[in-house]
Amino acid sequence: MIAVPVNTRVWLAAGVTDMQCGVTTLTAQAEQTLKQDPFAGNMFIFRGRRGDLVKIIWWDGLGACLFSKRLEKGRFVWPSAKKGRIALTAAQLAMLLKGIDSSAAARLEVARSRIERPRLPGGESRCAVVLPGSVHAERRQILAGSPR
Repeated sequence: MIAVPVNTRVWLAAGVTDMQCGVTTLTAQAEQTLKQDPFAGNMFIFRGRRGDLVKIIWWDGLGACLFSKRLEKGRFVWPSAKKGRIALTAAQLAMLLKGIDSSAAARLEVARSRIERPRLPGGESRCAVVLPGSVHAERRQILAGSPR
């Protein structure tokens, strides 16, 4: 995994890119098409037509780095926009490089936060299985007011 420095912005180039391009052509594309300075320390991500290969260019202060990743199975999740750029966080970049749909992960996290878990009067969550003699069984009996 690429360790993204804190101040680095990550830009995803919408649409498809010719994957035969090297560092020089991709930096020119970042400058002309994405309207960003490729030598400012930002990362630029490009995807090929088949969707199983991405290339990342990044100026690390000493020179231009070119990273590429090809998925053995499946395709990288990419926005449907045909042109333009999209800013990504470091977490979204990590999910993208693992082949995970970050928008589906965000929807799943929102859905999980909406689930209400049953609570005991003391504010503790209920256990699915309460074993006789366990701490939870004793707490339930105390809270219910029944003898042990």
